[in-house]
Amino acid sequence: MKKNVNLGSISIGGNENVSVQSMLNCPSSDFDACSQQIRALKNAGCEIIRLAVTDEKDLACSKKLISEFKDVPLVADIQFDYRIAVRCSDIGFSKVRINPGNIGGSDKVKTVVDACKANGTAIRVGVNGGSVEKEFADKYGRSAKALFESAMKGVSLIERYGFDDIVISAKSSDVVTMIETYRLLNDACDYPLHIGVTESGAVGMGNIKSAIGIGSLLADGIGNTIRVSLTGDPINEVHAALDILKALNKRTYCEIVSCPTCSRCHYDMSVLVDEINELVKGVNKRLKIAVMGCVVNGPGEASDADLGIAGGNGKAVIFEKGKVIASLEYAQAVKKFKQMVGELIANIQ
Repeated sequence: MKKNVNLGSISIGGNENVSVQSMLNCPSSDFDACSQQIRALKNAGCEIIRLAVTDEKDLACSKKLISEFKDVPLVADIQFDYRIAVRCSDIGFSKVRINPGNIGGSDKVKTVVDACKANGTAIRVGVNGGSVEKEFADKYGRSAKALFESAMKGVSLIERYGFDDIVISAKSSDVVTMIETYRLLNDACDYPLHIGVTESGAVGMGNIKSAIGIGSLLADGIGNTIRVSLTGDPINEVHAALDILKALNKRTYCEIVSCPTCSRCHYDMSVLVDEINELVKGVNKRLKIAVMGCVVNGPGEASDADLGIAGGNGKAVIFEKGKVIASLEYAQAVKKFKQMVGELIANIQ
């Protein structure tokens, strides 16, 4: 089990829960824009929110945000300036993300660590493929070993000053490199790991790369908090992250299963799938609903579904746990099925 690091009400590492993170992409000095985006991210299911802090205007806005949003951990993303990191700790950020290799030397790292000790601020040691220290890049090239060594050097520097409220990230835009790096980190230390594929791209391929990278690690029990890094609206990151966790049974939800259809399907199944997905949207109960294309395989293939429907030529059957309970004209069957889905959701504890 990984070491426990607390960020307000969120605990990272000391349990099996995997928390979802995202990052603001509006100006960090714009209080109204930041507030609006934080609320939207929270409503979407984001549990930890990061923002870049670079100057006095960002700091002033951040102080107001910390006061306004006491129920969500806010993380300061710092590049290069150790003084900004210290100020972020002083004003109450739950965590600061730094790369000890570019913060300005060991004495400056110590200054940041001392502030975090005094304020109860966690530190994320964050490196990625573009910030590997030169000695490791020269020795290992652009590789998992270089990322791993660079991250561990940063960790050891912080440990030198008696600090261990540490979370580690070592991301790459290359999925295979990212997976290999985190496997090395997982074997080497007991600090919680923040995992993700950096610069994964836009919705589409970015989702696929993130699902493969993050999902592969989580399936093996590696990773304590995640971010899906997508170009565009950060709400999409949260939706993708939650979908990854749902697919791995790390979030309770109502699962919809549907077959890919073939020539035996004699109705527009995709329309019904969309309607049922909309009906169960936001339902956080462990249910399985099946929408299948034909009665030949439907009840059998989806025999573990709490409720299902399978179409035929003008007719459809409704089944529970593989047992057919009704055979009706298609329109009637769809109406009854939707009614039963609603009742199932309402009645389950």
